Amino acid sequence: MKKEAITYELLHIDKNSGARRGVIHTPHGDIQTPVFMPVGTQATVKSMTPDELKEWIDAKIILSNTYHLYLRPGSKLIKEAGGLHKFMNWDRAILTDSGGFQVFSLGDLRTISEEGVEFKSHLDGSKHFFSPESVMETEEDLGADIIMAFDECVEYPATYEYTKQSMERTSRWAKRCKDAHKTIDKQGLFGIIQGGFYKDLRDKSLEDLVALDLPGYAIGGISVGEPKEKFLEILQYTAPKMPEDKPRYLMGVGTPDYLIEAALAGIDMCDCVLPTRIARNGTALTWNGKIVVRNATYEKDWRPLDPECDCYTCKNYTRAYLRHLVKTKEILGDRLLSTHNLYFLGKLMERVRKEIENDNLLNFKKEFYSKYGYEE
Repeated sequence: MKKEAITYELLHIDKNSGARRGVIHTPHGDIQTPVFMPVGTQATVKSMTPDELKEWIDAKIILSNTYHLYLRPGSKLIKEAGGLHKFMNWDRAILTDSGGFQVFSLGDLRTISEEGVEFKSHLDGSKHFFSPESVMETEEDLGADIIMAFDECVEYPATYEYTKQSMERTSRWAKRCKDAHKTIDKQGLFGIIQGGFYKDLRDKSLEDLVALDLPGYAIGGISVGEPKEKFLEILQYTAPKMPEDKPRYLMGVGTPDYLIEAALAGIDMCDCVLPTRIARNGTALTWNGKIVVRNATYEKDWRPLDPECDCYTCKNYTRAYLRHLVKTKEILGDRLLSTHNLYFLGKLMERVRKEIENDNLLNFKKEFYSKYGYEE
């Protein structure tokens, strides 16, 4: 029997909150958890070079997107290049999502059946078909360390009947993904727990997926536009029930408060496009809240972006200069703000890991929320 590519090692549980401190072992290195994973949708984290991600951010794992890479340049071309790691010159871990979220966000451009999903490309309207088997083939061509099962992400709100039907199909698709997945010793296949905002459906989805004995599990279908209290309710209900000896991944979360709440719930991995997306809009995350540097108040502000930060941007540039770059739409502005935001979230998660080791994450949350202006 082949050895699993992905394993999880639990190091400590915060006795006051239940948050977990661990390590995920992958073919391309170890990942200290809880971790925030930068997103590189098109085989690049926008505006950042791989060397900068390693030297400035110390990212141990990044994400790429199966749907977008399937459309261009094509998974067969990437396989011919030697896989995603060689293609993008990245020698640390990679996770690829299944493309399910992107396909289902196409709305009227897709049709779902038991076999899979027919959809029209958002680029040129050309027709394509994703099935669990074809998605596994695409993800194996890409060659990421962690690959996600094909699922349906249900929008919010959705009826109980539709959510149940969708969740049951996602369970059947996960079984088909496992049956089609060949590269067990090189790639770990994670299942995605669905069930919308119905607790009994979350329980059934988790039961179905745990029966498949996959190397990791994700919570999908939350942080999709619902109120924060709904998000927290399902997160805090589902996460503690996930297997203790496998990585727990919460998909699509990147704001500081959601990252801290995820860790408190026992989540190990989170990802989001947020840090680079808001950077391109002139917004920075700091230890004292968000700063929108395009605002006129920073025109003659000679302070660093965040006096408490020692990233490349904060050590070398003022708010006034960054505002100038944003206002003139210079690419360097995107790069410097992206560098800072990714560094900030990396440092936040480093602090979260230390607080878990000290059984102090709840106290840190209170301190951070009060400085950041969040309501508890």
